Amino acid sequence: MTDDNIAGIPQAAPASITSIAETSAAVLAAVESVVIGQGEPLRIAMASILAGGHVLFEDVPGLGKTLAARSLASAMGLPFRRLQCTPDLLPADITGSYVYAPTSGDFVFRPGPVFTGLLLADELNRTAPKTQSALLEAMAEAQVTVEGTSFALPAPFHVIATANPIEYEGTYALPEAQLDRFLVRLSVGYPNRTEEERVLANRLARRQEVATVAAVTDAEGLLAMQAGVERVHVDADILRYCVDLAAATRADRTVEVGASPRGSQALMLVARSLAVMDGRDYVTPDDVKRVAVPALAHRLTLTPAAWAAGTDAARIVAGIVDMVPGPPVVARGGTVHSGTGS
Repeated sequence: MTDDNIAGIPQAAPASITSIAETSAAVLAAVESVVIGQGEPLRIAMASILAGGHVLFEDVPGLGKTLAARSLASAMGLPFRRLQCTPDLLPADITGSYVYAPTSGDFVFRPGPVFTGLLLADELNRTAPKTQSALLEAMAEAQVTVEGTSFALPAPFHVIATANPIEYEGTYALPEAQLDRFLVRLSVGYPNRTEEERVLANRLARRQEVATVAAVTDAEGLLAMQAGVERVHVDADILRYCVDLAAATRADRTVEVGASPRGSQALMLVARSLAVMDGRDYVTPDDVKRVAVPALAHRLTLTPAAWAAGTDAARIVAGIVDMVPGPPVVARGGTVHSGTGS
């Protein structure tokens, strides 16, 4: 993969569409046994990981964002490290640093928590911009550079970060350049009454605070799934639809800076993963629509007037999806499966 959003992934024998769909369903079922009421966000997060990208969960505290990230890592069989972001966190606390080894008399590199399969950067907006930027190279190139020496990260490597949007004291807003590195930004939302009752009942049933999830696959299996996704056909009409949606954000009068080509690529990549998770080898306009807000909203910079008026970027993207006409649903071979996508 060539886009900066995507971690470098070594070659692996591709899994079949059926295998990817079945394994993805099993992973989500395992996660949803302990994470209640997050079906769609979890599905898009899983699709983003299959696409090789990184995920930002932004919502109020206490909704299970950390549990969701830990459970996804466990179900996918990935090594997992949790980084609690605080104002005094230093870049070396993420990347690692050289330390003196008295036995050899040399300085040796001690890897930081970024050297893992899935890194949870909890409350990322609580750490200073200099430390936030320490993740940029890792997210873009699957490596870190310390004192002029580059160290490759394990593959696969993914970041799931959380951010709290309601507190401002002691927080540092993520700059647009860093937000753009996340393939999607997701909001969990409050569970309904039935789901919240299930959360309480599950806690009583397991008789302990920590919820555990058994591994469904492993790192090698995830690499095979990612390789299989790369073989999925995307029709030219779908590509044009992704470009049309991204271009429409640049033309909106409330948007100062619209989504870049990285945004249209994010639409295509996550929509493609969703198609495979549904057992299809082709992408439909509805796949693209499902990921439009998570893939595009965080890439928009609103005009000062729109920001002051409390305009929401997600609503802008949703309006654009309603406005921009979609193509027919076309599978590989040119077979039309339904009408227009809008």
